[in-house]
Formats: sequence, C-alpha cells, structure tokens
Amino acid sequence: MRVSKKLLLGSAVAATALVLAACAPQTSSEAGGEGEGAPSEVTVGVITSETGALASYGEQYLDGFKAGLDYATDGTNEVDGIAINVEYTDDGGDPDKAVTAAKELIGNGVNILAGTVSSGVALALAEQAAQNQVLYISGPAAADAVTGINEYTFRSGRQSAQDVATAGSFLDGLDGKTVTVFAQDTAFGQGNEAAVNAILGAQGATVNSVLVAEDVTEFTPFAQQVLAAEPDLVFVAWAGATSGAMWQALSQQGVLDEIPVVTGLGDSATFAAYGEASEQISFLNHYFPGAPDNEVNTAMVEAVEAAGGTPDLFTPDGFNAALMIVQAIREGQGDVDAMIAALEGYEFEGPKGTTTVRAGDHALIQEMYQVKLVADGDGFAAELLETVPADEVAPAEAE
Repeated sequence: MRVSKKLLLGSAVAATALVLAACAPQTSSEAGGEGEGAPSEVTVGVITSETGALASYGEQYLDGFKAGLDYATDGTNEVDGIAINVEYTDDGGDPDKAVTAAKELIGNGVNILAGTVSSGVALALAEQAAQNQVLYISGPAAADAVTGINEYTFRSGRQSAQDVATAGSFLDGLDGKTVTVFAQDTAFGQGNEAAVNAILGAQGATVNSVLVAEDVTEFTPFAQQVLAAEPDLVFVAWAGATSGAMWQALSQQGVLDEIPVVTGLGDSATFAAYGEASEQISFLNHYFPGAPDNEVNTAMVEAVEAAGGTPDLFTPDGFNAALMIVQAIREGQGDVDAMIAALEGYEFEGPKGTTTVRAGDHALIQEMYQVKLVADGDGFAAELLETVPADEVAPAEAE
C-alpha cells in the first residue's frame, strides 16, 4: 500500500523541519527565475557506483544519464529557462556511504536524487527520500521492494518481477506447466525462487526447486535432479565464480538438450561466460543495443558511442532517469509535490519504446526481450528472438 502523504507528513514534520528549512528550493524572487515561483536553476544529485564491484554498471548508467540529459534539453542542460545542474557522487555500492552523500546533498538544498545500481543502496536512499520529502528516481537496482516503497520514490529501470515474467513468456501458457528453479541456496537464489512461485505460480504453473549450497563445486548430482523433475521449463538464477562449472554440468548431463532452460542475460562482458552451453540457453533480457528499433534508442546509442562509451545493459536506465527529471522540472519547477504529480502516469518514448510510469506504485512499465547468443568471431553476440510487450510482463501493482 502506498504511504499516505498526510500520514507521512504527520510523522515526519518534527524530525525533518530543520532539514526542510535548509533545502527548500529557491523561488523566482530568490533566484531570478523567469516565471512566478520558478527557480532559475535546479540541482540534481546523482549517486551511483563509480568504484567497487558494480562500477561497470554504474558507468553504463552514467553514460545513459548524460546522453539522456543532452537529448531531453537539446544540449542546453536547461528546460523552460531553468538550468539543470548535476552533482555526481560515488556510492561504491555502500549504503552508508550513499546515505551520507544524500544527507549532504539534501542539506545543501538538493531535492532531486537519482541513481544507484545496488538494491541495498536504493532502499536506503528511498528511506532518505521519504524522511526528507525529496524526489528520488532509482537506477538499475532491481529489487521489487523499491516499487511502491513510498510516494517519493520512482524507478527508471526494470525490476525482478519483470525478469521472471519474461522467463514465463518462453512457454505457450503456464497453466498446468511445471517450472523448476535451479539456484544457489542463498538470499539471491531464494529470492528468485520466491518470485517464480509468486509470479509464474499465480499464472497456473507448478513450481519446484533444486537449491545448491554456495560452496558446492560438483554439480552433476544436481543436474540429474533437474532432469528427474521433468519440468517444462528450468529457470536458472546463479551468480559467482562457479557459473561456468554449473553450466558445463547442465550441458554434460543433457539438461539443455531435453528441457528449455532460461536465465537472465547480463551485460556484454558476461556473454562468454556460458561456454559450450551458450547457444542452447534461452535468455530473458532487459536491454542490449540491437533489441529496440526506434529513433530514441538510435540517438542514445550514437550519443554514448560519440562520447567514447559502449551502450550496454543499464544504459537506458540512466537515459530514462534524465528524461524523467526533465519532465519533473518542466512541470513541477522544483516543487516536490508538483514533480511527483508530473511523473505519476507519465508516458514517454524511451530507448525501449513507449514507457510508462505507473501512477499507483511508480513501477516502470516497459517491453522486455527474448534473446539468444550466437557465435561471433571468437566470442558471442546477442540476437533478438522476440519482443515481449510491456503489459504482458508488468509486475503486479504494489499495495
């Protein structure tokens, strides 16, 4: 359930009065804006991983953000006479570091935050957004818990539920089908098992699982368990150094020959990780540059490449964030309530085509992709199989 603004204000006034006084946006009388009550400039705080384990994802996001801001403002970095300044901060994937940065930005008057590729960081920043009543547009962080967490938080990328729903699209209907989740027995694996149960189970599938301890290095017995279950689809959720050995076991035991196996396709750096199994796996995918065919995607790809970057998995998340921020400032002129209203229900053409901010919980409704890997010289390249319409993989609305 979305938190009522009235309840939020009532519980937070005492705690945030000093902060709000410090971070109230400048009006035209204070800053010389063109329209009545309009600021002459608005500062956006972008917090994401520039270092640490997720630095490559952060780089993709930032490349997209900069291209998107240039695109949405025709290269001026301003909208309707309001200059848009951006302060970039590295969170290093650390929620504490991100919160410290957010508090400093808010204390300096910033009331729009964006970014992060880490779900843990996104949840911490969403909490700060609610406490301080500032707008927050999350980045590639996929945790479903970000959606609907509070009225101040939006997202500019997809979420895990959309991944799982895309996996289900590889079957011609789920009613009466059996899906086996093959995953590590960790929070990550268990979370994917729960998501498959909740999403595909709700569509009529029977869901079972083969969970493997994180320290296991011999996967033959577990591959045999998957075969014995005789599912109609295997959903693999795996991370870490044992991925290559796991895929080899599935291949050697004939799982890939007997049963459709689906997993998520990461960024281009991971395309070589599947070894001999590469061309036998079905991949769900959030984005690769060759998936969408529209003018916005073309503009984004060309802009990122011209700046020396490489468009990849999370580039559109940054691009979307910039488009959303420009819309919020254009319509809301720095007033948080007005900016929230400007984004709720906002439909725009993004790199992935028509994209909609769902008004009720701020999920970002967008198309997804079925993809395969094909040999390309010494490596592999992604090839589009099917585009899955946005409404078919929309997550259930958060209550």
